[in-house]
Amino acid sequence: MGDILAWILFGLVVGAIAKLIMPGKQGGGWLLTIILGIIGSIVGGWIGGLLGIGTGGMWNFGSIALSVLGAIVVLFIYGALTKGRA
Repeated sequence: MGDILAWILFGLVVGAIAKLIMPGKQGGGWLLTIILGIIGSIVGGWIGGLLGIGTGGMWNFGSIALSVLGAIVVLFIYGALTKGRA
């Protein structure tokens, strides 16, 4: 249970940072921010694996930076898919 809560908190932090960095207005509320952050963390880990970058843990600068990068990619794709919807 502790791991799940840690992922939720990490997703919220990463998603919020990505939304602050990404230009434009993104809606969705806190639940979408958590989901974005968790998916972004997975994408960031995948990108790190492709580049041969090991992060070593969830709460260090490298893993947060890769996760935010992944969340920005996910946010960009999400924005492209939902553009023009009411």
